[in-house]
Amino acid sequence: MTIYDVAREAGVSPSTVSRAFARPGRVSSETGAHIREVANRLGYRQQEIFRPEAPVRHGIIGLAVSDITNPFYFGVIRGAERAAAEAGLTLVVGDAYESAAAERQMLDRQLPIVDGIVITSSRLSDTDLRGLARIKPVVVINREVRGLPCFVPDNNRGIKRAVEHLGALGHRAIAYVAGPEASWADGARWRALREAVFELGLTAHRIGPVVPSLRGGAAAAADIVSGGHTAVIAYNDLVGVGLLRGLRELGVEVPAEVSVVGFDDTLPADLVVPGLTTIASPALLLGRSGVQTLVAMKQGAKPRRDQATVLPVRLVVRESTGPARS
Repeated sequence: MTIYDVAREAGVSPSTVSRAFARPGRVSSETGAHIREVANRLGYRQQEIFRPEAPVRHGIIGLAVSDITNPFYFGVIRGAERAAAEAGLTLVVGDAYESAAAERQMLDRQLPIVDGIVITSSRLSDTDLRGLARIKPVVVINREVRGLPCFVPDNNRGIKRAVEHLGALGHRAIAYVAGPEASWADGARWRALREAVFELGLTAHRIGPVVPSLRGGAAAAADIVSGGHTAVIAYNDLVGVGLLRGLRELGVEVPAEVSVVGFDDTLPADLVVPGLTTIASPALLLGRSGVQTLVAMKQGAKPRRDQATVLPVRLVVRESTGPARS
């Protein structure tokens, strides 16, 4: 990415772009801000910082996660760490705090010191991610971005198995407690749910978005009760466990009155009472696949970029689902 690319996108001359970075006082504040925004979106960096004359190998790989407190990322980090160790590399983990701005700042800090980055559940735009890939090798997991190597769980199959399970228990309508609006996985799961209920002659209702945490799930309990829903699929296990807590506080019995399904099969799903029925996501394999692909790219491999590699999931049935109430 050069100043000529930035100039063409910003609609100014290359000399204006050069002055905006080298002598910002020579251009207006509005023009300078516009040029910097375009350069940031395209992934342009000044040569002396990001483009050393001789290639540098740091032996470090970055792993960006959207929320390190989410148990789903425990498996991702472990799988990535094992793959990095096998390749003789060091893994550095960065937390985005569920914020696109914080994620961008964290990635900007990592870029100068890593040989490549695996980005998990990114909240950045596709354009931003492709811009980063022009600077360093990038692999995306738990999200699909055209033009980049990606690995995702089989959301369609997992949601369909959950809907089939609830339908067999007599539930005719299913509520979905949605996660963050910027989450690719949330959109994929909601689309999969609508397709599954249509095929089975059921109906779906969307609640949220909520914060993807225990608190977010608990806050959705009142909407579940007021809507008279008997079956719920949560965006992830944290939302599902929080929903169990919120329903209990409202005096609603699970699964006698409401059945709840989560997504990811994290440790809390097995520890909570009743145990949470959930869709097991291959977190360990996602992390390992991301790093192995990044290592292969460093060695000259050209991974598939036209569509994501889909990894298998399975439905784990526990005590939080039961027959629909009459």
